[in-house]
Amino acid sequence: MSELAAAGIPVTVTCRVSKLSRQPYYRWLAAPITDSEVVEAYRANALFDAHQDDPEFGHRLLADEARDHGEAMSDRTAWRIASANGWFSVFGKPKRGKHRKPGTPVHDDLCAVVDEHGQTRHVFAADAPNELWLTDITEHRTAEGKLYLCAIKDVYSGRIVGYSIDSRMKSRLAVQALENAVAMRGDVAGCVVHSDRGSQFRSRKMLRALARHRMVGSMGRVGSSGDNAAMESFFALLQKNVLDRRTWTTREQLRIAMVTWIERTYHRRRRQARLGRLTPIEFETIMNTTVALAA
Repeated sequence: MSELAAAGIPVTVTCRVSKLSRQPYYRWLAAPITDSEVVEAYRANALFDAHQDDPEFGHRLLADEARDHGEAMSDRTAWRIASANGWFSVFGKPKRGKHRKPGTPVHDDLCAVVDEHGQTRHVFAADAPNELWLTDITEHRTAEGKLYLCAIKDVYSGRIVGYSIDSRMKSRLAVQALENAVAMRGDVAGCVVHSDRGSQFRSRKMLRALARHRMVGSMGRVGSSGDNAAMESFFALLQKNVLDRRTWTTREQLRIAMVTWIERTYHRRRRQARLGRLTPIEFETIMNTTVALAA
């Protein structure tokens, strides 16, 4: 319209032909980008960052995350912006005629090997501490709501070297478990961390944490528990010995029970056949002493 006006065609004529009013055009000409559009752009950026970190979040949780980062908005506004941009929870109901694919892996599967028969299988073995860690997340219901546990297991001794417990299954749950494990084990550069394709393990926060500690990520296939069988076996023990033993009234009760079983029973009392009938703590103590004497 500005070009036509410069060519000598009156704005009134152009607006009449285009079936537009002159007043909105002049308002737009005075301020092409309104203050409300700038505010909405900042809100959209905050929602997009939250969606990238935790793709399973719906619009209400995305709005919570945006508010935590200083972009206040109502749940309805968050829904409108997220819907317009297609930022839906991965757990949402798929639209008719559309089949969403699982999230692409951000790491190769470093635990997979092909045997002499051409079949792919997984080998979870390590010759020294901090060579191969397995990690996964489990959940259990209490009267207050669900409680989530992310645990990291060192394949060498079977010891749970780090874990994190929270009421929300966000990417920080996996990151905190990794940070706890690194704080306990010290130098972990080059250690392979194997997980499934959960969004927590594919998040940018988790990738940055692995890079910061110079660790190597590994991911199994979609929907195959066998790709992380050694970690699933630990959670099966936890389920049988703690989670399903009774009903839990509060999250704090369940948290204390899980920590107590891991630190007192699993680490120090439960003997494993593959470790020569030793507990994980006993096995590491003996092997570390042997290495020190050999040195």
